[in-house]
Amino acid sequence: MNISELENLLKENLEEKTKEFKRIFHGRGNLYEGYSFLTIDSIDKLLFVVFFEEIEKKREEELFKLLNSIYEEYSFECLVLQRRYLNGGENEVLKGVLPREAVAWENGLKYQLNFSNKNIGYFADMKNGREFISSVCEGKNVLNLFSYTCAFSVAAINAGAKQVVNVDMAKNALNTGRENHRINSLDSKKVKFLPFNILKSWSKIRKFAPYDIIIIDPPSFQKGSFAASKDYRKIIKKLDELAAENCIVLSCLNAPELDSSFIKELFHEEASSFRFIRKIDNLSTFPTNEEERSLKNLVFQKA
Repeated sequence: MNISELENLLKENLEEKTKEFKRIFHGRGNLYEGYSFLTIDSIDKLLFVVFFEEIEKKREEELFKLLNSIYEEYSFECLVLQRRYLNGGENEVLKGVLPREAVAWENGLKYQLNFSNKNIGYFADMKNGREFISSVCEGKNVLNLFSYTCAFSVAAINAGAKQVVNVDMAKNALNTGRENHRINSLDSKKVKFLPFNILKSWSKIRKFAPYDIIIIDPPSFQKGSFAASKDYRKIIKKLDELAAENCIVLSCLNAPELDSSFIKELFHEEASSFRFIRKIDNLSTFPTNEEERSLKNLVFQKA
C-alpha cells in the first residue's frame, strides 16, 4: 500500500462521519503491506493516531502531511498521536486542544476517555460484544469479570439489566466506570463495583450469585496478576457455582497465540454443562488476514 491508497481509504471511511467512534484505518490486522504499525480513529472531533513501531523520519513526515490534510478537510479539532512503542505509550497533542472531557460515543452512549494513559479507557473492537449483551440482558443479573472501565455494565444497565456486578482490581478503572454510568444518567443503585483480584475473591463474587449472564473479558497478559494461557482455566472452573439455570457466558480472548479451540477445550474440560452457541463476528472496521489471531468472542449457555 502506498500513501495515496491510504488517503483514499481514509476518505472512503470518513464519507459518513458522525460523532460515533470509528476506526478509519486498522493496520494491525496485517492486511495492508507496510502499515501494520498504524491505527487511526475518528472520535467525534478528535483524530487519534497510534504508532505501534518506530518508523523512519521521512516516512513519518509523509504520513503527518496526510494526517494534517485529513484533519483540515474533515473539520477535526484535535489530533493526538500515541507512540505506543515507547515505555509509557505517550500521547502527544499535535494539533488543536484536547477536550477537557473527551468521550467515545457508541450507540448513543458515552464512554470517558483518558489520554494520560496508554489504554485510553475504551476498547472499540468490543462493540459487537456489547451489542450482544444488550440484546439478552433485560431483567437479568449480570457478572462482569475484568470489567475495566465498565463499558459492558453501561450497555447492560441501559438495556434494562436488573443488576450488574463489576469486578476489577484496578480501582481507578472502576472509578471511571462509575463516571461512565453517571454521564449516561444510569441508575447506579443497580450496579456493584468490586475492587478485587478475581482469582482470590470468589467468596465475595458468589455473594451476588446466581448470575444469568457472565462476561469474561480478561487481559491476555498482565504481569503478576493474570496470564490467559494458565489462568483462564481457573475462571472457567468456577462457572458452575456462579451460574443460574440457562446462564449465558460471553467468553472473550484477545491473545493472538491462543485460538477459539483453546476456550472451547477449557469449557469441555472444566464446565461441561455449558454448550457452545456461537462466535460473535468482529467489526468490519477491524479487518485482519487471520481471524483466529484477533479478538475472539464466544457465547456459551448452560444446558
